[in-house]
Amino acid sequence: MANHKSSIKRIRQTQAKRLRNRYVAKTTRNAIKKLRLTTDKAEAQKQYPSVCSMLDRLAKKNVIHKNKAGNLKSKLAAHVNSL
Repeated sequence: MANHKSSIKRIRQTQAKRLRNRYVAKTTRNAIKKLRLTTDKAEAQKQYPSVCSMLDRLAKKNVIHKNKAGNLKSKLAAHVNSL
């Protein structure tokens, strides 16, 4: 167990950030799955900007790497265009 006041606070902060990061990452993954399973092009084009926004937000907050966000957006764009 941590002995210093600052380390105890740091543990609390880290735990809160971890929970928040897990929530937003899981929400984004679910949105990506939903977009990939969509067969209607109009619906996919409607969902694509919001999913891209979610990915950009994750990259900005360093939950995922910016290149991973770019790769995912590129693959999703190719999927939407192929419909």
